[in-house]
Amino acid sequence: MTKITLAQARMIIASAFEEAARHHLKPLAIVVLDDGGHATAFERQDGASAMRFKIAHGKAYGAVAMGLGSRALFERAQVQPYFISAMNSLADGALVPVPGGVLVRDGDGNLLGAVGVTGDNSDNDEKCAIAGIEAAGLVADPG
Repeated sequence: MTKITLAQARMIIASAFEEAARHHLKPLAIVVLDDGGHATAFERQDGASAMRFKIAHGKAYGAVAMGLGSRALFERAQVQPYFISAMNSLADGALVPVPGGVLVRDGDGNLLGAVGVTGDNSDNDEKCAIAGIEAAGLVADPG
């Protein structure tokens, strides 16, 4: 397997929304990107604010572009803020280095893409991304 399919992307999103509903989270927006950073699927729940696509995309795009989950990018930003700022400039401002962007891998560890979730706090966003990825039978790599 080398790409996230549309069916898998839809499963990730639906399962992440189910996880959010179980925990009574705020309305979410979720984007699934392929390994090249291209959007495979996106959904925004009723009540999610207008910028949520860009935020979800920035979390996922930063993860897939840098090969690190957005939690790892957040931690790196604490230690090397100038580096993350430079990477964000190179990415035309498309990186959002806070938890909620999770890499997606197959069972062999091959990178398939990333999921970005936003709308609640960053830890909850990340938990929903992981739940969605795992429900689709794929491997979540938040780090």
